[in-house]
Amino acid sequence: MGTETRLKKHRKKIVAGNWKMNNSVADGVDLATSVCRELADFLDVDVVLCPTFTAIKAVGEAVEDSHIKLGGQNMHWEASGAYTGEISAAMLRDLYCHFVIIGHSERRQYFHETDETVNLKVKAALAARLVPILCVGETLEERESDETENVIRRQLVGGLEGVVLDGTCELIVAYEPVWAIGTGLTASPEQAQGVHAFIRETVASLYDDATAASLRIQYGGSMKPGNAAELFAQPDIDGGLIGGAALDARSFVEIIRAGKPGTSNADV
Repeated sequence: MGTETRLKKHRKKIVAGNWKMNNSVADGVDLATSVCRELADFLDVDVVLCPTFTAIKAVGEAVEDSHIKLGGQNMHWEASGAYTGEISAAMLRDLYCHFVIIGHSERRQYFHETDETVNLKVKAALAARLVPILCVGETLEERESDETENVIRRQLVGGLEGVVLDGTCELIVAYEPVWAIGTGLTASPEQAQGVHAFIRETVASLYDDATAASLRIQYGGSMKPGNAAELFAQPDIDGGLIGGAALDARSFVEIIRAGKPGTSNADV
């Protein structure tokens, strides 16, 4: 597809750190403070921190005077109610979150989230003016069965059912090869690019070329400082959703700096 390649220069890289169920409040503040200090004058990449819910307020205060944004790791689709242990979009907004991760593979695997519940969350996030980071990805078994494109298409179609997007695209898609999360395995740049291009083509078929061209697609499969620049150099990879490496300030900052236009692995 020529449209997205031609407009790629308009897609600023975005790197989000998903801390998962890690860090005390104090540890989270220390980590956020270190990231802020290292990136004080670095504006080439959008940066998002997604702490545990208990640390969002404190981390928000730590990044208050910086360009770093906050995100939630999950949310419920209802505004309120008898949903013990759940967090609403309004609660995230109340803590000055701008983003929220939706449909992460661990939520789908361990908490049985479906494309239907993911879709409800995407709609609720957009209604609350949160930017959803919609996660899609295949397992090792699905990849080996040559089902990658079918799985990705199903998750995109289901997750975006009834969702109105336009050229501003206040939504991000994160491609997570489930087989590469927390395993140390990483899709090759060519493998990752192939799926990212397919995601963009699918979005174009669901909406239009302009919407697909403006969509930012993150890679979320064991990205590290050593491979970040090569992945970011691919035409359809617009950032990263970082897990383990986001828990170390130096590694996370190196990944972010690799998103600067013109950076190579030798510069990281």
